[in-house]
Amino acid sequence: MTNFFNLISGHKFKILGLLFILLLVVFLYPVYGFFSHRDTLPLSPFGWIEVPDVAPSTIQLLDARYAQAGESALDHMEARRALINAPSLSAAVAMNGKLVWAGTTGWANLKTQTPATPATRYRIGSTSKAITATALARLVDAGLMDLDGPISHYVDDLPNPAWYDLTARQLASHMAGIAHYGQEDVTKDWAGFYHVLAMQAHYSSMKDALEVFDGTTLRSTPGSEFYYSSQGTVLLGAVMAGAAGKSYLDLVKKQVLGPNAMTSTIVAPGIREGADNLATFYKRRDQNVYEGPLKPWRPVDLSPRLPGGGFASTSSDLVKMGAAWLDSSYISAETRATFWTHQRLTNGELNPQHYAIGWRFNDFTVEGVGTFKGANHGGVSRGAQSWLMVIPEHNMVVAINTNIKTGHFPDFGMVYKDIVREFLTAIPK
Repeated sequence: MTNFFNLISGHKFKILGLLFILLLVVFLYPVYGFFSHRDTLPLSPFGWIEVPDVAPSTIQLLDARYAQAGESALDHMEARRALINAPSLSAAVAMNGKLVWAGTTGWANLKTQTPATPATRYRIGSTSKAITATALARLVDAGLMDLDGPISHYVDDLPNPAWYDLTARQLASHMAGIAHYGQEDVTKDWAGFYHVLAMQAHYSSMKDALEVFDGTTLRSTPGSEFYYSSQGTVLLGAVMAGAAGKSYLDLVKKQVLGPNAMTSTIVAPGIREGADNLATFYKRRDQNVYEGPLKPWRPVDLSPRLPGGGFASTSSDLVKMGAAWLDSSYISAETRATFWTHQRLTNGELNPQHYAIGWRFNDFTVEGVGTFKGANHGGVSRGAQSWLMVIPEHNMVVAINTNIKTGHFPDFGMVYKDIVREFLTAIPK
């Protein structure tokens, strides 16, 4: 009988040991995924796919006067796609407040050889901040938010006392002192830091998503330093929800997506979700080496960073939103000017990135066109990049998206110059 109980006990410890190992693997595998996708650890040798030499293309032409400009723009896009070995490249243009053209080249999914089309959705990364800025501008115009009032006025139970006197202006211009994901020189919220690495948890409430970083200390005195922080934009999203009396996503649907017929803009699907027309996102062996096969990006859930980097959209939807910024019946001229003004630090200096409120606002020069000012925002997400530019002087908006990352963002984004030149030098007939 003693031997029998010893045998049972031995099996019990073995089972517990196996369960412990299994739990450890489940816990650590997402961490491995994070570091392997940052080129710190080797990636799995399985699942790599070569990009075919000849790419399909699609054009949606909504104004026949821009037919030649659209064809030429697509030629530039294909040359750029081939140069950076991207699965696909998507772009759209709005002129005088209307979408006039959209085009794609390449594949939404390499394994199934599914071509990208203007309906293909891409993760847009930090271009999501322009969506948040649009909703914020609408709240300011409606008198529901004061850019310079303490955010504790809108959310009375903020989980970090250091946040109470922060302002929406500071959060939207990255001058609130909030740390970015994984920053080293602050006291971290270690439980939240795991979520930053794993990216497996789903959040439907931005207030709940604050738990990812609510134990992290401020990195500087608010207003004294520019430091780009998507976590600050997540906090801003929670504050906006409090001011509007509804969830952040419902606010965006009411103030941004609905009024601008942005029917293809969604929360980037999580690890157990899918969506129609969603691109597959890809990883290189080395993000700085563009030749060679690609591998689908690991499954991630971007919901906890929605206001700062969690949307998926089409190039066409993005230019619709950009065009709305030039409509003073949608966003007042006064608010537009405020949001497109470079913000100053407390010492009076302009912030080093010429960041405004939810947008960058810079001078751009395009050969054959000249120099102009543009409100813009780029985005880098897991296996995707995005770029949105509004050019008030020419009443033009351009958006570009791809389902891969490049080692140097301009290697992807500089194709905007070719698109802008083709459309602004076209002579509509």
